[in-house]
Amino acid sequence: MEQKTIKQITEYDICVIGAGHAGCEAALACSRLGLKTIIFTVSVESIAMMPCNPHIGGSSKGHLVREIDALGGEMGKNIDKTFLQSKMLNVSKGPAVHSLRCQADKSEYSRSMRKILESQENLTIKQGEVVEILTEDGEITDPISREIFTKKITGVKTLTGITYSCKAVIVATGTYLNARCLCGEAITYTGPNGLMAATHLSKALSDLGVELRRFKTGTPARMDKSSIDFSKMEEQFGDPKVVPFSFSTDPATVQIPQESCWLTYTNETTHDIIRANLDRSPIYAGVIEGTGPRYCPSIEDKVVKFPDKIRHQVFIEPEGKDCGEMYVDGMSSSMPEDVQLAMYRTVPGLENCRIVRNAYAIEYDCLAPGQLHLSLEVKHIHGLFCAGQFNGSSGYEEAAAQGLMAGINASMEILGKEQLILDRSEAYIGVLIDDLVTKESFEPYRMMTSRAEYRLLLRQDNADLRLRKFGHRVGLISDEEYKALCEKEEHIRSEIERLKNTFVGAGKEVTEFLISRETTPLHTGASLADLICRPELSYEAIAPIDHERIEFLTEAEKEQVNISIKYEGYIERQFRQVEQFKKLENRRIPAGFDYEQVPSLRIEARQKLIKFMPENIGQASRISGVSPADISVLLIYLEQYQKTNGSSKKD
Repeated sequence: MEQKTIKQITEYDICVIGAGHAGCEAALACSRLGLKTIIFTVSVESIAMMPCNPHIGGSSKGHLVREIDALGGEMGKNIDKTFLQSKMLNVSKGPAVHSLRCQADKSEYSRSMRKILESQENLTIKQGEVVEILTEDGEITDPISREIFTKKITGVKTLTGITYSCKAVIVATGTYLNARCLCGEAITYTGPNGLMAATHLSKALSDLGVELRRFKTGTPARMDKSSIDFSKMEEQFGDPKVVPFSFSTDPATVQIPQESCWLTYTNETTHDIIRANLDRSPIYAGVIEGTGPRYCPSIEDKVVKFPDKIRHQVFIEPEGKDCGEMYVDGMSSSMPEDVQLAMYRTVPGLENCRIVRNAYAIEYDCLAPGQLHLSLEVKHIHGLFCAGQFNGSSGYEEAAAQGLMAGINASMEILGKEQLILDRSEAYIGVLIDDLVTKESFEPYRMMTSRAEYRLLLRQDNADLRLRKFGHRVGLISDEEYKALCEKEEHIRSEIERLKNTFVGAGKEVTEFLISRETTPLHTGASLADLICRPELSYEAIAPIDHERIEFLTEAEKEQVNISIKYEGYIERQFRQVEQFKKLENRRIPAGFDYEQVPSLRIEARQKLIKFMPENIGQASRISGVSPADISVLLIYLEQYQKTNGSSKKD
């Protein structure tokens, strides 16, 4: 009897391709919003894997994690459960640049996140390689955004020939697309940590008109802990009092014994070995095609680009509590194995080190700039969203932030609701996505505090006050969580008001107190808020003379009271700057606007505007190659255009 072919079609609302940090946040957001979601991974062992430094947070990246948490994401909660060491960075500087950083238990972080995905309702995990994204042609106008698309997502197909129908796809492939790892002359066509690369999807994306480019990143060796002499290194401790990442984590639960990290340095002998073998480095031998991250250079790059520097910092960090591997932070490399061992053994404490995993560089395909809306949806394909390193970024935190936003916006599109677009004045996430969408970055993008114009407003400590309302609006923050936020806001507001209206005089008690704090005594009355503004004082410091204080504020609320009063003038000035910024952001450019019809635009400006198709004047002004004069021309033309064609709230 003739056997008939069984064609299997499985129906989902959303398919997520990739289960790294972007994919996990995307899949959780979609499923928590009630959409039937499937997440594909080349290996279930790679879910939320940390192939590079096993830490979460750091300068500016800690801001992203707090914002992810405020919006209803998972990264902050997961690191609170699985960290080995916690430190607040930049505490000697102002609150705008304070950033939390936690060393993670690499395996435990991945296992914990996998458990969360496995227990999530509406979410299916599938090990398999997606090789094709299915679409149908036809002009589609989105009913909410009014954007015009020429294709529409209908599903995906795996290597085994199974089709999964869906309404949206989120590409979060990380460093797996056409990946190859390089260790000197040895080249292996695998993804990170020797996992299988995704070798078919790049062509499928290109066939859909998606332009790709080549980037590279790298990682240092992992050392056998028992082969390291820590007595020759400087021990690095965590903070005595740990601050959790998640706003919903009870601070008492994270006060745990912490693991140490260690600091050592390279030296001229290290550098001589590297210089003598540069011809064997794929980076300098011309073997590597992709562009690497300027802000996270390999040790070869450091030696070549900073020839006068006699040493470079090297941090030795644990990969896990019960793991015998140590991460050599600061010495990523693509040198051959014999050169790696020789250079590592010149570092104090590593003289007898044994390499468990070699350092390597990895090249991969990712998205070329100019193809995404601020929603992270591909401009010509309705329902195709992109997130993480596939978008040209670098780092777990940047990836997770994009994954969360892509998941939210794909869900909102399917549910027929307004998508969530955060601008540069609202969140580091807004800065991150605006830069990725608007600017032509020629290297993997890394978040930095200097990229945020309004960083005094976008502090990590107030992420919940800034963003919880948006998480509640889309449905990822519960009514109970939002009510707690409103109570926190009221506590802060009422306490600030009380301090501004509570006055003290130049009596003996106050005078002696101020002298003891080495600050100028009063000659007339002053409010407690005035005293907090002094550099020598703070909200906590003035407690002895604040006799009306009732101790009901949490530590987080006290911090907000102190910062709000102490930096009030600077904060108000930034709010005024934001008002000017908003005026340009609110000047919408009609979807599909024809820049060829705008007279007097310079050729370069016209080309860049057509390439990036900005959604508003503010975004247009940030495109490289578009001058203030071009913006003036565009504004004048838009005034006439809207009078002729009629204006709308959207346009």
